[in-house]
Amino acid sequence: MAWLTPAVSLLLLSAVGVSAVPASPPTPVLEDRAAGTATVVIPSPDATVLGNVMNKVESFGGIPYAHPPVGQLRMRPPKRLTESIGTFDGTGPAGACPQFVSSTESTDFLFDLLGDIANLPFVQNVTGQSEDCLSITVARPEGTKAGDKLPVLYWIFGGGFELGWSSMYDGTSLINYGVGIGKPFVFVAINYRVGGYGFMPGKEIQADGAGNVGLLDQRMGLEWVADNIAAFGGDPNKVTIWGESAGSISVFAQMALFDGDNKYHGKPLFRGAMMSSGTVVPTKPLDSPKAQAVYDQVVKTAGCSTTADTLNCLRGLSSEAFLKAANSVPHLLSYSSLALSYLPRPDGRTLTSSPDELILHGKYAAVPMIIGDQEDEGTMFALFQSELTTTDKLANYLHKYMFEDASPTKLKELINTYGNGLTAVVEGSPHRSGLLNEIFPGFKRRAAILGDLVFTLSRRLTLLITSSLHSQVPSWSFLMSQNEGTPILGTFHGGDILQVFYGVKDNYAAKSIRSYFINFVYELDPNGKGDTGFPKWPKWSEGKQLMQIFAKKGALLSDDFRQDSYEWIAGNIGLLRF
Repeated sequence: MAWLTPAVSLLLLSAVGVSAVPASPPTPVLEDRAAGTATVVIPSPDATVLGNVMNKVESFGGIPYAHPPVGQLRMRPPKRLTESIGTFDGTGPAGACPQFVSSTESTDFLFDLLGDIANLPFVQNVTGQSEDCLSITVARPEGTKAGDKLPVLYWIFGGGFELGWSSMYDGTSLINYGVGIGKPFVFVAINYRVGGYGFMPGKEIQADGAGNVGLLDQRMGLEWVADNIAAFGGDPNKVTIWGESAGSISVFAQMALFDGDNKYHGKPLFRGAMMSSGTVVPTKPLDSPKAQAVYDQVVKTAGCSTTADTLNCLRGLSSEAFLKAANSVPHLLSYSSLALSYLPRPDGRTLTSSPDELILHGKYAAVPMIIGDQEDEGTMFALFQSELTTTDKLANYLHKYMFEDASPTKLKELINTYGNGLTAVVEGSPHRSGLLNEIFPGFKRRAAILGDLVFTLSRRLTLLITSSLHSQVPSWSFLMSQNEGTPILGTFHGGDILQVFYGVKDNYAAKSIRSYFINFVYELDPNGKGDTGFPKWPKWSEGKQLMQIFAKKGALLSDDFRQDSYEWIAGNIGLLRF
């Protein structure tokens, strides 16, 4: 479920004494000065958009697609911008929505340390924060013009539904890689509301019809693309949605939104989906007691508890007061870890039921997919609970913080599938590291369990269900192992972003995953056409194999590891709702 941005991932690594950044920068070195400007006229809303030309890419940053969600529009579905905005200066980066980088209620040392680091201007203030943040950024190869009908890659950032913004991810290097292999495309990045602004739960929110507005931001961005991307040289009929972590979970949510209705003006908003670290996350309803506790804490901190209309009170707060209140609940970089305060929840309208139920009943847009994970997804989230040294303690923790419907006794069944003693260490995460990296008792077993529950084995279940329901719709799956040997964290959550976006390091892993992804954007097949120089990647349904990608090679891996754990998860998925 996760959810760290690349910046926070790197800061976490530095905090535990690990370096994930190579000594040399990616090649070629990119210029940081614009070589000129570009202009595009868009129809909806009527506007002339100015962009910059840099490193052979034309970028148009922060184009508004909705009215500012402030005042009475705070925590409400986005209101489409239809009025002409005249000439818009998109030569700079998009501003960030208000961020939930650290909790105002934190008591955990590591959490406080990371919160302090993440609040540095490098992470938080470089693009500015404002509630007026609903924008689209478009980037295209230099010289692209209307009518070129290039495929479109629509990026949804991650960050635990708590932090992140579009301009953290520069598509320049990836775009130029596509040009280099003869497959130019248009890159689009959406800014959507996070934290309490985009994913506030509670019965008051449900009654107001304001659930999951962050997902509705993403949806309106897709509609904007349908209306306007042709003016940038993109083809609205060839859109692939892609996300990492919370962005990846959002990709499946977009597939399941409105019971799978992804049509706009009678046409699908996207034709393919790529999910990096995150698929189906079972969740309790928006008005469940667990979700209501978050809303009530925010209301209490805001001083709105005694008001007749608490939601109206929250909307009337200043930006500073609301941000403080919204950030008073537990954060992902804390003891509660993946038990997120803010995430998509069933509201009976946008998500009509828990995603695990939606997929089982085929209530999603069935499109070709690539789904994959990092080999050691859970290590980053297992750092904060050093006292969970026994099976009983871990079972009680999982029951209290994550899966209240599963009893500690039931959860011990799952935990025991990961072994005990030295077996749990040897088979734990970072995987394939033997007796190394057990920084405190129980760390490696807990890391393996968290990674499998939220990412790796839930991915397998998603693939099994979708391939059974729609055998004619192809899917492919991967496992990234490019950072094997990294102390403590292994191939950690979010570790692929540097390679996919920036080519850091510019090795086999970066080249192969970029090529596979861009081939998929073009042909809905990662193998592309002809000899691409990389191994053939079979469909998952053809033998249930993953493409395992190492720093220097790729190899097929049977998707049957930790089968006992998988069978327990598959058989008890209804008990595993966050």
